[in-house]
Amino acid sequence: MPDDLFAAAADDTGGRSDLRAPLAVRMRPRSIDEVRGQAEVLRPGSPLRRLIEGASGSAGPISAILWGPPGTGKTTLAHLVATAADRDFVELSAVTAGVKDVRKVMEDAAVSRSLYGRATVLFLDEIHRFTKAQQDALLPGVENRDVILVAATTENPSFSVIAPLLSRSILVTLESLTREEVAEVLDSAVADERGLEGEYVLQDDARDHLVAVAGGDARRALTSLEAAAGVALDDAGVRLDTSTALPITLAHVEQAVARAAVRYDRTGDQHYDVASAFIKSMRGSDVDAALHYLARQLEAGEDPRFIARRVVISASEDVGLGDPTALQTAVAAMHAVAQIGMPEARIILAQAVVHNALAPKSNAAYTGINEAIADVRAGKVGAVPPHLRGSGYTQASDRAKGASGGQKVAGYVYSHDETDGVATQQYLPDELHAELADRSYYRPTDRGFEARLQERWSWLRGRLRGR
Repeated sequence: MPDDLFAAAADDTGGRSDLRAPLAVRMRPRSIDEVRGQAEVLRPGSPLRRLIEGASGSAGPISAILWGPPGTGKTTLAHLVATAADRDFVELSAVTAGVKDVRKVMEDAAVSRSLYGRATVLFLDEIHRFTKAQQDALLPGVENRDVILVAATTENPSFSVIAPLLSRSILVTLESLTREEVAEVLDSAVADERGLEGEYVLQDDARDHLVAVAGGDARRALTSLEAAAGVALDDAGVRLDTSTALPITLAHVEQAVARAAVRYDRTGDQHYDVASAFIKSMRGSDVDAALHYLARQLEAGEDPRFIARRVVISASEDVGLGDPTALQTAVAAMHAVAQIGMPEARIILAQAVVHNALAPKSNAAYTGINEAIADVRAGKVGAVPPHLRGSGYTQASDRAKGASGGQKVAGYVYSHDETDGVATQQYLPDELHAELADRSYYRPTDRGFEARLQERWSWLRGRLRGR
């Protein structure tokens, strides 16, 4: 939530919060004791708790990277780091901030530390969106302890945060809240003066539904509760008697939520987890599971073009020549999705997904190219055999390097001149010709269409390798 909303949500005197702010902002914990969940990372003596309480080593407080799903308290913990020890607080979003903004914070922090002895907490939301150059700009301030960086990310920092920044920070992994913890958040919001102030009663089945659709996300639970309270108030109409609490029913919650929330963050780890499960379900031939993960991606607002590209990759990597038509279907689906868009694109994607899932599987082409690349990277290249070298450049004719387009050059046998269209000659470099006499990059399976290719490749290898 924006920092100005947080500031409006609670004043320094602990008085009634500004009801214009969203409920999730008004209910943001003001102390460690109010935080729900994250018991492990906030245990007494833990690095994060010591940072919040103002404890530090001889070199000063260390920075922290908070990694976890949405609604787990990353922003809240950053504010606690700043306020609990009376530090200056600056908030930047990686979506809008640039290197210039970061350097300005560093300069101001250095002045504040040297003149007034005050530490500055820089809360950087969505640090995974920062480029390497932008993250590099953070290093001097973090290294000199001019700023205490508290960075939040929904993506694995090992892949999205540069190593020098990781080595100078503690990594705090936050977990989604349990059902019981979400229920506690809801009950507190109903009763607390910053929340609904006891003016509503949340019925048990309504609470259960809010917990279910929240998926461990406290912010989502509070946002849904606020919407449900609004529905309940609208249903009640003009109230002459305000002495009794207004009930929030299951019907109110269902109307507010509109549909079950999908626990899927298309910009974070959930994006990769669901996409991975989607691919593996097609590979595993479970049509129902593949369609389930397809639906989860679509309902979460995933770009259908992203999904279509994954289907094309799967059609080649996992189906391959087990069913060559799967790639044709997937490519056609990719182009159709780009032209048509949602909601009709869901039908086209479903057809391609079902085709991939039901098709006979072969990764022979996939493993074949990987093994060939591994050999090339290991230095197994060698010179191209003389009779195969190109003839389309100036020196080629003088050196009699070979032929193309049917030209006859010494040593080269033109395949189309042979009765069966196969010329028995060496194609591999010398370094690999002998080595691949007893093994092959391409090893066809006996499934689907590839079973027919298995017999032909066996015959061809015999001809080509002279066996």
